[in-house]
Parts: sequence; C-alpha cells; structure tokens
Amino acid sequence: MNSLFNLLGNFDKVVISLIIIAIAFAISMLFTLVISLKMKGTKSFFITSAIMPMIVAAVVSMVSIFLDDTTSGAVRIATIAVALGLIRFRSVNAKAEELLLLFAGIAVGLVCGLGYVAFAAIFAALVAGLYILLTSVNLFNNKRFNNEKMLKITIPESLEYSDVFNDTFSHYLKHNELMEVKTTGMGSLFKLSYRIELKDKREEKAFIDELRTKNGNLEISILPFVGEDKAL
Repeated sequence: MNSLFNLLGNFDKVVISLIIIAIAFAISMLFTLVISLKMKGTKSFFITSAIMPMIVAAVVSMVSIFLDDTTSGAVRIATIAVALGLIRFRSVNAKAEELLLLFAGIAVGLVCGLGYVAFAAIFAALVAGLYILLTSVNLFNNKRFNNEKMLKITIPESLEYSDVFNDTFSHYLKHNELMEVKTTGMGSLFKLSYRIELKDKREEKAFIDELRTKNGNLEISILPFVGEDKAL
C-alpha cells in the first residue's frame, strides 16, 4: 500500500495535499455518521469528530511537503508532534467513548496526512464497526447508564455535599455521578448536578421528599438526561 505522495508523484505536492485533505474529510464524515447511529452525543461533538481528521491531515501533509526526502524519520516525527501540539483541544466532562472516538479521528487524520488514504479508510471502517458491535451487544450493559436522569439540587453553603446524600442515593439509585458544582446567590448557595438512574421510577417522589429534608426544602429538579451540554 503506497502513499498518495508516491502514487501521484507527477502532480504538485500542494495539489496532492488538497486531495488528501478532501479524502480525510470524506472518511471522517462517513465515520461520524456511522458512530452517530449508536452514540448519544452532542452536536458539537459530531462536528468536531467530522472536522478534526481533516485538520490533522492538513498539518501532517504540510509537514511532509516541507521536509525533504533526506530528513530522518525521527526528525519528521518530532516535527509532526510539535505541529500537532499547536492544536489545543479541550473537552469539558467528556465521556470516555467521546475521547476514544476523537483520538480515532486524530489517527485517521495522521494516516491521511502521510498519504495512506486507503489504510485510513480501512482503519476508520474497522473502528466504526467495532464501536457499533460493542455497543449493540449486552456485554457491558450492566455498567452503563440506561434510564438516565439529570438531578439538580440547591443546597446551603454550610451543607457538606460530598457525602450528605450518600445514604439516600444508595437506597433509591442504581448509579449516580456528580457532573457539576456551582455557586449562586452571592456564594450563599450551591447548585449540584448529578447524572442518575433510579432503581424504581415509582419512587421518584419519595426520593425527592427525602432530599428535601436534607437540603432545607430548597429547589430540586429531575430532568431527562440528554448529554453534557458543555462537552466539547
């Protein structure tokens, strides 16, 4: 399997680079569309997943062009690492699978940038296929949030939130995860956001009533969990 830089050696390298970038975008779009069939992610995540490989491919292909054939492999790798280090990527509260798939996109962009677009397409198809397969089987269902809710609780600043709700959570919930803590009311109140799953949906009111006795009857809300709004 040869690089496009070798197969299209008669063309200008900048033209080859543009072809590589276009192919990287096409591959990443198909990859993103496939994983969106099974993954509940934010719109911003899917946009990032679709565009990131193209950006990486552009960086790597430009580095490949401006380094001549006599440059050692170690120098090429170091230069690419420095170039990619200029792309600062930050994810707030990103799920593990989101980070996994974004790293897969980076890998696709790297391989495309080096000109091995066929390998990149095969790799993207393999990752997408494995993702669809593993999310379709019941192997990991006991470790996933199924009927997820977003619990928001307002508490006074004097209340130690790290363990005050532990007994209530263990009684009513299958899972809980603290997603966000923020202050309000000039610092006199805290707003906590939890990702939860109730053991029994019929006990939702009893669950809220018990929480009210601990937070001083301040505001409590339970909403459908639709993903981390701030993620990516």
